[in-house]
Parts: sequence; structure tokens; C-alpha cells
Amino acid sequence: MTAFLKAYGTVGATMFAVDLVWLGVVAKSFYARHLGDLLRPQVRWGPAVLFYLLYVAAVVVFVVLPAAERQSLARAVALGAFFGLAAYATYDLTSLAMIRDFPMTVVVVDLAWGMVLTAFVSSAGYLVTK
Repeated sequence: MTAFLKAYGTVGATMFAVDLVWLGVVAKSFYARHLGDLLRPQVRWGPAVLFYLLYVAAVVVFVVLPAAERQSLARAVALGAFFGLAAYATYDLTSLAMIRDFPMTVVVVDLAWGMVLTAFVSSAGYLVTK
């Protein structure tokens, strides 16, 4: 339980901080340009916080702890990248299938971001469990 809580805290704090910089600074104009009227003027924090709580738990259970059992940082990075791809593809490919004119550019950027972000936070979670 201690390993889970340490990993959860580290993954959660790291992911929230890095994703906040990505969404609020680095890629803010990118999303505004490509998603325009689909974006809310203000973030609804309830659903956002719920997403982070669930996603972080899934990353710890399916990526960090299995990598820690094998004592493999490479496994944490690889599983993190794959998990990020699968999770972000759920949103982006569904959006591409269901939302008229959903931009392919957003899909590609989001999938890459999901892989990089999740691999990074998975490695941070792994390192604190070691």
C-alpha cells in the first residue's frame, strides 16, 4: 500500500503540473486555433479532477507497479507510452469518428502528447517506488 500511495502522489502531482503547463501555456493557442468553438471559455474543474484521479490510479496499477515488480525503468517508460497512446486514442479516435470536422492535427498531437506525458509520469512513479 505504501508503494501505491507514493507512486500515486508522485504520478498525480507530476502529471497535473506538466499537463497544466502543456494545456495552459505551451499548446493553449494550438487547441484554440484547431478546436475553436468546441472549447469552453472556462475549464470545468470537477470533471477534470475526476479524470486525473482515475487516470493516475490506472497508470499506477497498470504501469508503475508492474514495472516496479520487474525493477525496470525501461518497462515503465514503454508501458507508460503504450498506456498513454491507448487512453488518449480512446478520446481522440472517438472524437474523430463522432464529431463533425474534428481535426486530424489534434488527433496526432494528442496521441503524441499522451504517449510522452504518460511515459514521463510513469517513470517518475517508478523511481519513487524503487
